[in-house]
Amino acid sequence: MTLLVSLPGNVYFCTKYNSMKQLHIITPVKDSIESTLRTIDAVLDSEINVPFTYTIYNDFSTPENTALLENKAQHLGFQLVNLSDLTQHPSPNYLLVLQRERELCLQEDAALLIVESDVTVKPDTLQGLWDGAMERKDCGMAASVTVDEVGKVNYPYLFARRMGKQVTSTRHHCSFCCTLLTNELLRRVDFGLLDSTKNWFDVTISHLSLESGLQNYLFPSLPVLHRPHGSRPWKQLKYTNPIKYYWLKFTKGLDKI
Repeated sequence: MTLLVSLPGNVYFCTKYNSMKQLHIITPVKDSIESTLRTIDAVLDSEINVPFTYTIYNDFSTPENTALLENKAQHLGFQLVNLSDLTQHPSPNYLLVLQRERELCLQEDAALLIVESDVTVKPDTLQGLWDGAMERKDCGMAASVTVDEVGKVNYPYLFARRMGKQVTSTRHHCSFCCTLLTNELLRRVDFGLLDSTKNWFDVTISHLSLESGLQNYLFPSLPVLHRPHGSRPWKQLKYTNPIKYYWLKFTKGLDKI
């Protein structure tokens, strides 16, 4: 018997245990087209032995970039969802993407694997996360450590610099840079009750995974290249001009987690 967590803390029981028959891979994107195309190419070049779909969620990119993504989808074979067809809510629409994918994954007994548009995976990354999650029946989230161009662990996993290559259960939050959410997590945690005033949800979902009785695992042996916030260039201010970044964060309501 497993737990289903419903915000703000009600607990329900369900009898179905973890089953994952396929993989839904997604990349949410707003512009930053060069980085996005690197992400797409790397995902499509991955060595994956399980049935999977790959969907790009285009979150109000420019008309020019939208047309480019539509052309690439036609030629490369990934699915493209233009969020402007689903909502008039301005970007970011991460919550809508998560809620939509949760329902699809539950219908199809699928795991959800998020690869953000400023990340480049290696050929074995995605299969490795799938295998790692399947080997750990208590797994809620399976996350790749992020590194820079020279292989040094970078933001948001600076806390992992002292770790070796061993897979580690962690109580730190798992970023959505490159992270698999198991079908069991999707059953236990209702994304429909997440706070719609927030922009990002990796911190909240990491905590809810643990509260539901699952474990979150970090995979230092499956590093991915991360160019921080390449998909939203204004967030580079966090590193180059932190005073301006936090002024925008608190006065404009940007980057809510």
